[in-house]
Amino acid sequence: MFLRETKRRLTDGASVSYYQLAENIWDPKTQRPETRILYNFGRVDEAARERLRRLARSILRRASPEEVVAADPSFVLEDAWPHGGLYVLEALWERLGLREVVQGCVRAERSQAPLERALFAMVANRSLAPRSKLYCYEQWMREEVYFSAGAGIDLHHLYRAMDLLEKHHETIEREVFWRTCDLLQAQVDLIFYDTTTLHCEIEEEDEWESRGNRAAGGRRYPALRRFGYPKNGRDDVPQVVVGLAVTREGLPVRCWIFPGNTVDVTTVEQVKADLRGWQLGRCVFVGDAGMVSAENLQHLAAGGGRYLLGTRLKAGDEVTKHVVNRPGRYRPVQDNLRVKEVWVPGRGAGERRRRYVVCFNPQEAEHQRRHRARIVRLLEAELAALGRAGVDHPKRACELMASMRFRPYLRQLKGGRLRLDRRAVREAARYDGKFVVTSNDDTLTAEDMALGYKQLLRVEQSWRELKSGIRVRPMFHWVAHRIHAHVRLSVLSLLLERVAERACQDTWRNIRDRLEQLKVAVFRSPHGRLVQTSELRPETLKVLNQLKIKPPPTVLEAS
Repeated sequence: MFLRETKRRLTDGASVSYYQLAENIWDPKTQRPETRILYNFGRVDEAARERLRRLARSILRRASPEEVVAADPSFVLEDAWPHGGLYVLEALWERLGLREVVQGCVRAERSQAPLERALFAMVANRSLAPRSKLYCYEQWMREEVYFSAGAGIDLHHLYRAMDLLEKHHETIEREVFWRTCDLLQAQVDLIFYDTTTLHCEIEEEDEWESRGNRAAGGRRYPALRRFGYPKNGRDDVPQVVVGLAVTREGLPVRCWIFPGNTVDVTTVEQVKADLRGWQLGRCVFVGDAGMVSAENLQHLAAGGGRYLLGTRLKAGDEVTKHVVNRPGRYRPVQDNLRVKEVWVPGRGAGERRRRYVVCFNPQEAEHQRRHRARIVRLLEAELAALGRAGVDHPKRACELMASMRFRPYLRQLKGGRLRLDRRAVREAARYDGKFVVTSNDDTLTAEDMALGYKQLLRVEQSWRELKSGIRVRPMFHWVAHRIHAHVRLSVLSLLLERVAERACQDTWRNIRDRLEQLKVAVFRSPHGRLVQTSELRPETLKVLNQLKIKPPPTVLEAS
């Protein structure tokens, strides 16, 4: 039984088609097969085609998929891939204007290469399956996702796209940031800034400055991979220092890459100068205690700039002497936060008085008290064991003095023996659950300063995602401009993830898992090749609705 199409030419020369349901039967008299018409569907038009589609669907409901496939052995499932994550990232890439901005940079270079598609592929790879650029080219684009543009991309296009990003990063970052803020109506009154270190898989540090290639702008880079002050404990390999500025919603504003031996406090001047050109208006710079110095405060306050910074609690300085223990009553802000405002007079004539807010967390204070008590008990047991050994300076004593855990509560006598420093224990107890912030913005209340500084956690969350999810480290690139580009495309990947998280009110990991249920399958038969998406599951459809992204078409390719 089959569907038969017959054609008839009218008197005016036009040709019309008719559908008929027919079957072949064997005529025993003539000993020949004959075609018998079972039903006439009439002239072929859109209404007739729709009736046939409904009939086909009703027939298929009576048969299992295995029976349908078995009925036609030539019908072969060639391959299938997860598609939802890549589809959503590409939709967000379009929505934020990244395709338009990057294509504008490609046209400025008068290039015909698919650099925009190559850059998107690397950014999406960081969010879905972060690996090396070679893996992205050889394995991921061709075997792990359905990316039709990947067939026209060669390995050298990936590296040329990185050079393009490094050369035009200021234009791309500025345009995309403002488009993102306008689209999402994001608040940019607070800019949070922090730094971290990323280690490199080499043994020796760079000794000389390098020059980027012509495609990356050709500018000079200082010796980038240097030994410094690692924040991840990897002091055995060189590193680079990366600075990141984000909004209160966690949206990346801009990133900076510094040599590995850069001290945090020395990065503020460049960050302030770079953001000044963005015309952010009334914007408060928020940073941690590592950014505080007299010179930085002058840079941040220049031109009417406003800042909100944490301060170090170091014995003997102004904060510990005149601020932390200043008499006064704390005002409750939240269940776990109380604040007290303190003003300190200027040191000389005409010097502005300084404003501090002491913040106290009772829950954290109790946690720190119990932790320190446990450390003291362990330390007393260690010192007692050393006393029983009867040795003035054993190896274990050196280990205790080198320990970051025990060293703050130890003092060493002239003979080399160790004793518990009770004074240091009492001094540490003064700061339990307390942190101090300072600002030159008198319009901020003490509550605003405390809550605004606590939002600096947004940067820490970004560092966690960059390091564990996007896997920006370790870095295997050798030349400075490629290291810069690697960090920048990782930040672009973070931007796409943050936009999705903001819309769905969920983590990117959960969003990605739901999107992976949307698959793309390739079917092949003697009649041609068909690329089709799977049926949307409710949880996948919910994510697409939250992101306001239309479901993908059922048929992607037919040939």
